[in-house]
Amino acid sequence: MSTVAPENPAQVQEFVAYAVANELPVEVIGRGSKRAVGRPGNPAETLSLRALSGISLYEPEELVLTAGPGTPLDDIEAALTAANQELMFEPPDYGPLLAGRSDKGTLGGVIASNLSGPRRVKAGAARDHFLGFTAVSGRGETFKSGGRVVKNVTGYDLCKLMAGSWGTLGVMTEVTCKVLPKAEKVRTVLVRGVDAVSGTAAMTRALGSPNEVSAAAWLPGPLAGRSAVSYVADEKAPVAAIRVEGPAPSVAYRTQQLANLLADLGSVEELHTENSRAFWQEVRDVMPFAAPGDQRTVWKISVAPQAGQGVLETLCGSLPEAEGYLDWGGGLVWLAVDDHETGAHEAVRAAAGAAGGHATLIRGSETLRAAIPVFHPPAPGVAALSARVKNSFDPVGILNPGRMAQGR
Repeated sequence: MSTVAPENPAQVQEFVAYAVANELPVEVIGRGSKRAVGRPGNPAETLSLRALSGISLYEPEELVLTAGPGTPLDDIEAALTAANQELMFEPPDYGPLLAGRSDKGTLGGVIASNLSGPRRVKAGAARDHFLGFTAVSGRGETFKSGGRVVKNVTGYDLCKLMAGSWGTLGVMTEVTCKVLPKAEKVRTVLVRGVDAVSGTAAMTRALGSPNEVSAAAWLPGPLAGRSAVSYVADEKAPVAAIRVEGPAPSVAYRTQQLANLLADLGSVEELHTENSRAFWQEVRDVMPFAAPGDQRTVWKISVAPQAGQGVLETLCGSLPEAEGYLDWGGGLVWLAVDDHETGAHEAVRAAAGAAGGHATLIRGSETLRAAIPVFHPPAPGVAALSARVKNSFDPVGILNPGRMAQGR
């Protein structure tokens, strides 16, 4: 298997057209930081988009940025920080979890995987900040969708389709995203000593209040004790964490309101800006399961917020040495299981399905990822629709074949 690294969109189209003509399966990557997510494939060629890098348009006053898909997220964040702005969907860095080292990957990679951090409860997913793109389909044809403003979308909103497609529908050559101002202050209200039930109650109460909460998570005592933030780790007690962001006077007022609102549930403390950002980065990047030597299978389970606590307690109670925590106000369950042979996938999928949710294998061996579905098996109707969409964009099945489902 060889690697091809086109230097411009025209070369991307030329290569994909060649692959179509010769029916060559192609692995599409940026920096390869998320290569370990998805079923392992057997591509004839690897198409690297590293060379399609750089910011071609950034207008801070218009809150819009356009860049090549191979642009490192570090470069994007550096440019935004200089203008006191950020990607509001808080893209996670799974590098420590998957490879033992930080690697945020590329702008195209985070959009293609539709990964979002704790702020999703307020700001939405990556796809909600994805304004437009140019791409080459599996037919070898260049197409584009969207534009530089939200209202510029006409016809089918293909941005929503491309986000989360993991490179199976097209090879993006340009990406446009919405950016927003970075918060002046960040504070986190900690409610200590709350179990999963009370922790969920605290998150629900906070999110239902008028205090504009931007993140809500719950960690059990052992996982809280692994935090590098001493205020979280020292007592090794279970903790619910509620974040507020914005102008300093507003943040101070809302923090006090939340402290009063939640005081009956447990002892209440605060994290200020520096410690808050460090803590939420740990939650975002799944750092409780990224310690050196931790090779457990890791699942990402999405359910309705009120169901997360029950799913977590069911799985931790039935699977040996399973650990987990809640993000997104209880709607996201991160679970680590000590099962390398099956990943406990039947139990995990059953619990997620019973709650009306779905489970994705994020960390697992190549053997495990080849043996079980990595992404939650869709209902028959959804599977048939997905197959028709895939066939429309990639009739020969050359783009990341088998990554999301066995076969094409």
